[in-house]
Amino acid sequence: MNSRQNNFVLVVQLIISLSHCDKTKHIVISQYVMGTIKEQAYSEERKALAKLIKAIAHPARLTILDYLLRQKSCVCGDIVEELDLAQPTVSQHLKELKSVGLIKGTVEGRNICYCIDPNTYSKLRSELLGLLQPLEQGNSNCC
Repeated sequence: MNSRQNNFVLVVQLIISLSHCDKTKHIVISQYVMGTIKEQAYSEERKALAKLIKAIAHPARLTILDYLLRQKSCVCGDIVEELDLAQPTVSQHLKELKSVGLIKGTVEGRNICYCIDPNTYSKLRSELLGLLQPLEQGNSNCC
């Protein structure tokens, strides 16, 4: 039994033991269990793609990616000026993009220079193209 299955069993046991407790706790725990069950229905590839899409699903992050793609090199301090956002806000967006591997950051002196990670970008591109390919081929039975 893997750790995810162990966690699931523990949560189910917790629900059973708390079944006599107030209804609010029972609902919260039930929602956690349902989320766990539903999440197990998806492949690791789909979950990874969803994380990448979630990371780019913000206008500031799309702007950052667009800017880095146009530069074709590492960028150290220009991102804040490009976005016209506060430096801590830009740092948070960069952190999100970096956490999913879409960008890389290297320390150069007191600056952190960012660039697109070509491997992750290529994976995202091919996954999205594969997802949209049936539409491009006209294989849509849409009303």
